Amino acid sequence: MKNKGYRQLLRESFKSNETEEWLDIWFTRPIGLALAMVCHRLRLTPNMITIAGILLGMAAGWMFHYTDLGHNVCGVALLMAANFCDSADGQLARLTNQKTLLGRLLDGFASDVWFTCAYLAVIYRLWHEPMPVAGVEWQGWGFLLCAVAGLYCHATQCALADYYRNIHLWFLKGDGGSELDSYAKEQHIYDGLRQQGWSYARIYHYFYKGYCKKQERLTPRFQALKRAMGLDSRSSVPGLQLPVLKSEFLTTSRKLMPLTNILTHNTRAFALFVAMLINIPWLYPLFEIVVLQPLYWYMRRRHECLCETLITKI
Repeated sequence: MKNKGYRQLLRESFKSNETEEWLDIWFTRPIGLALAMVCHRLRLTPNMITIAGILLGMAAGWMFHYTDLGHNVCGVALLMAANFCDSADGQLARLTNQKTLLGRLLDGFASDVWFTCAYLAVIYRLWHEPMPVAGVEWQGWGFLLCAVAGLYCHATQCALADYYRNIHLWFLKGDGGSELDSYAKEQHIYDGLRQQGWSYARIYHYFYKGYCKKQERLTPRFQALKRAMGLDSRSSVPGLQLPVLKSEFLTTSRKLMPLTNILTHNTRAFALFVAMLINIPWLYPLFEIVVLQPLYWYMRRRHECLCETLITKI
């Protein structure tokens, strides 16, 4: 990081402009980089920043269980601070080459903790509140609403959005610029660790292989394209044809990136903030189900159709 200007460091901290949201480019990443530079001077590691972000996100969830405006404004501020930490840890890790397996484990864990706490706050606030129209208390129905929104919609949407970003980065930058992993690879690594007893590495690969398997199950046509193009090292495509296919893939994938970005953190965080601040907490899980889920279905269909089209050209 020495002898480099702020703007240069900011550009180098992006994975790519195409996979970054505009709010991140102009707001979150610049603040995150400033925080990363301060933490670097204080000799704090990316993992320390991630842990701080997890604690801030948990504190935000606690603030959201209150119904008054003051506590909810504090919750918004805390979750924004947690998101700055989430940006700073990755930027610091990339700029100082401090990427670790534990860091990936903590980073993947952070967002899950934040929104789990937020869903619990929604359930708590709804429990004795009357349901619209029906007039009866939410109670278990609030739990069911949040379970569908969180476990079915949110988890699947984020898994696929993350996968599509990494697919795009692989076509754009290759293996060095992407984290496009596979279930087979992760299973192989996990099998090699089974004889070594429990460790955070084994825990990480156990859960990550399941995450990869879920992503692959959701994208059958891409898996077929991946095999045909030789991403599994059994290429059936002449080397000269690969650049053409990659270029065609990226042309359409760039159009899908704005949709992919909507399904990540910022949009759902904004919906959460609004629902809590106006004291209609059920709006947030409903937004996940009614707005984001159809968008997820549309994005997935477009991406699979793109892969099917490219398969027919091989």
